[in-house]
Amino acid sequence: MTVSFDEAFRRQLHELFMWRRDVRRFRPDPLPSGAMEHLIAIACLSPSVGLSQPWRFVIVEDQARRRAIMENFKTCNAKALHSYSGERAARYAMLKLAGLEEAPGHLAVFAEKSSETGHGLGRMTMPETTEYSVVAAICSLWLAARAEGIGLGWVSILDPLKVSEILVVPKSWKFIGYLCLGYPNAEFDRPELERANWEHRRAAEEFTTRR
Repeated sequence: MTVSFDEAFRRQLHELFMWRRDVRRFRPDPLPSGAMEHLIAIACLSPSVGLSQPWRFVIVEDQARRRAIMENFKTCNAKALHSYSGERAARYAMLKLAGLEEAPGHLAVFAEKSSETGHGLGRMTMPETTEYSVVAAICSLWLAARAEGIGLGWVSILDPLKVSEILVVPKSWKFIGYLCLGYPNAEFDRPELERANWEHRRAAEEFTTRR
């Protein structure tokens, strides 16, 4: 069976890549019933080393657990602030780095490190490809969410061990990312950190080397 995609589809796909954003500001509107499960199903279509499918998803609905995650973020964010000084510290303090309070959907993503699925194929010399596979799944979920008009924010300012403890997951699960999902307050043609002059997007040529 041969599947082909026309030029119109390729242009739309490119626009999808261009308009993906790390969203921090959400409307309070709830996500449609089954939306999280739908996005997770798409994420599970992602490639994985040895077809190991090491991703593990935790939909966080319990309010007490959500509050505990928020408190952990505040603690870690305060520590991060102290790592900067002067103008950079002032600018960091002004950044909105999580949408934990506003986002209707919370999703934690882990990598199962001890699974025998895939029989270890491709992991002998690079065991970290297990985690890479989960990151690929997150990227697929991110793009699928954007195509549905749903914003996603990846919260990384968290203590991985504390998150695992709060969510009561097996010890063999390695925390990869905590995702906030919901409808964004507004659409922007540039990433928020670029708009805040924290950093700017560079051209692909700067990252490309030929040998």
